[in-house]
Amino acid sequence: MMSLPQTMRAAVLVRPHEVRLEERTVPKPAPDEVLVRVTAVGVCGSDVHFYREGRLGDWVLDEPLILGHESGGEIVAVGAAVAPERLGERVSIEPQHPSPSSAETLRGDYNLDPHMKFYAVPGTDGAFCEYVTIQSHFAHHVPDSVSDGAAALLEPLSVAIAAGRKAELRPGSRVLITGAGPVGLAIAQVARASGATDVLITDISAERRAAALRFGATTALDPVADATAVAASHVDAFIDASGAGAAVRAGLEALRPAGRAVLVGMGLAELPFPVTHIQNNELIVTGVFRYANTWPAAVAMAASGHVDLDAMITGTFPLSETEAALESTTTPGTIKSVVAPQR
Repeated sequence: MMSLPQTMRAAVLVRPHEVRLEERTVPKPAPDEVLVRVTAVGVCGSDVHFYREGRLGDWVLDEPLILGHESGGEIVAVGAAVAPERLGERVSIEPQHPSPSSAETLRGDYNLDPHMKFYAVPGTDGAFCEYVTIQSHFAHHVPDSVSDGAAALLEPLSVAIAAGRKAELRPGSRVLITGAGPVGLAIAQVARASGATDVLITDISAERRAAALRFGATTALDPVADATAVAASHVDAFIDASGAGAAVRAGLEALRPAGRAVLVGMGLAELPFPVTHIQNNELIVTGVFRYANTWPAAVAMAASGHVDLDAMITGTFPLSETEAALESTTTPGTIKSVVAPQR
């Protein structure tokens, strides 16, 4: 076993717009946990919300917090109940710790456990640091064909897989995706890998529409200028990755009768819904909250080349520049910024 330090560097959000590099004690794994030396962490929109506003929905920053939940690395220590053969294994981290006995966990919906401890949500530190612990079954092995950056991005890919499953994407599907940010682009790749033949994506940004065509979309539309074409698309499934009320309304109107709408983007807490349209067309409307049982599929898709996560990475920052990584999300051309804590 490699010699481990007693302390580590961590990028800590102390208040909105202020990230401080601090020395923290290296955590010790519980019996069912592993200690992971973090090699890459993706910057998520939720991290940016906490950084800019000090809150995300009902979660409010009330004490210093280490952000970052899209992460991967190498197992460097194991708890007493974990096989020592896992030492040195490269892994992608599923950043959640549900209660093993909640009704949600027992029926397989562990992502909905109300007692969930999730990386980078107030009360649970995340991965913008050099070492983290996670239950061993949520440290998913990745082959050497999957890069460190891609191992971290298996987390947003898992959101996309969860959305694709809810949308029941299958060979020949026609799907509309609203929002061509990182999650929207991941959904487009999952849609094509699932056999969808028509993958329409809308975004107000011409630059993002161009990116969508590189990441699986067959058609990229301006939601305002091409509103008529969107409304007439008559898709089997609609997945919102924008959180914008106008996008949700347009997507519902674009669905064929008995189509499925999946809401992924986090926007307004409440939206007016066309209830009569939903009833008369027997539309199925549901949401996605994180993911459950998606990592095996995500690893397989990345390792096989069915999705290209490395191409989504447009900037890599050392831990000391975590604040710059959070700020970079508004820079033109940015798709996904990654923090490399070991640099």
